[in-house]
Amino acid sequence: METLVQEPGKKSPETNAPENRDSKTMKALVYHGPGKKSWEDKPKPTIIKPTDAVVKILKTTICGTDLHIMKGDVPAVTDGRIIGHEGVGIIEEVGSAVSNFKKGDHVIISCITSCGKCEYCKKGMYSHCEDGGWILGHLIDGTQAEYVRIPHADNSLYPIPAGADEEALVMLSDILPTGFECGVLNGQVKPGDTIAIVGSGPIGIAALLTSQFYSPAEIIMVDMDENRLNVAKTFGATQIINSGLENAVEKIKRLTNGKGVDVAIEAVGVPATFELCQEIVAPGGHIANIGVHGKSVTLHLETLWSQNVTITTRLVDTVTTPLLLKTVQSKKLAPNQLITHHFRLNQVMEAYETFGNAAKEKALKVILTAD
Repeated sequence: METLVQEPGKKSPETNAPENRDSKTMKALVYHGPGKKSWEDKPKPTIIKPTDAVVKILKTTICGTDLHIMKGDVPAVTDGRIIGHEGVGIIEEVGSAVSNFKKGDHVIISCITSCGKCEYCKKGMYSHCEDGGWILGHLIDGTQAEYVRIPHADNSLYPIPAGADEEALVMLSDILPTGFECGVLNGQVKPGDTIAIVGSGPIGIAALLTSQFYSPAEIIMVDMDENRLNVAKTFGATQIINSGLENAVEKIKRLTNGKGVDVAIEAVGVPATFELCQEIVAPGGHIANIGVHGKSVTLHLETLWSQNVTITTRLVDTVTTPLLLKTVQSKKLAPNQLITHHFRLNQVMEAYETFGNAAKEKALKVILTAD
């Protein structure tokens, strides 16, 4: 259990008390080293470069990556950083070079910042943008705040269609493109494939939902959380395996006549789950890693070297966000299914407690709504 800065069991005084702050400050969730965070006053962001926009947060969420940050797994995140890289909001101000957006526009904030001009962006590898990539809530201040500055706004924001469910569209900031790009596309899921998704959290469920675009014959979900497995079953999993209660490798081998799966998607980010993927992949298959790994894992080349197995890694590029937005608009994809809990933005400390105890609280995604 991570240590909270505020006294356990007590709400922060800002939760219910009226706030008398000047227009140059805001409230934000701030990281203060492994296991430490607080909801505190920070300077309100301003335009720094002409390509920037300042967005007033309407809704945001907590990601599994944020939990990794809180554990100290992402050392590039330094003391004082505002956390968060997902959300929707209203543009408060734009720089002089922003041409696609204006004040008052409702937008989806991409977890990936892209200039659109560098060598990597021209390859569609926005995650490696030479002046961006995953920087929100990582290298610059993020979205678990009342306001956020978005660099390269023209390429890093998406307009929200009139009448759209903005709560559902928070899922397009990160988890849906992540599950789709890093898991399904990198894993080269094809019609008739047998796939296993190791990890039935929000990212694993996102991979489950988007893998169904390609009609796999079997989708096996593996987790130790019985509630999440049951949710996965309702979302289209054909088999569920509680790896805390039974031997997942043996069961998957039985289900596949000893062959293993065509695609193994790792959606947790710990050594044991990557090891499991190596044990269950069939010859000629794919291991698609999504998880954020804070510790070294063992690559078993002594068994894999002759198996024609492809192993892929990727940080989401969000190049599929426009496509996924169309599937949401057409109701082919319903990301609001992933939302299990709601909080006010100033209840973010409580939201972390809930999301960090997902099994006990039966949590998938939490939505934080600004006042």
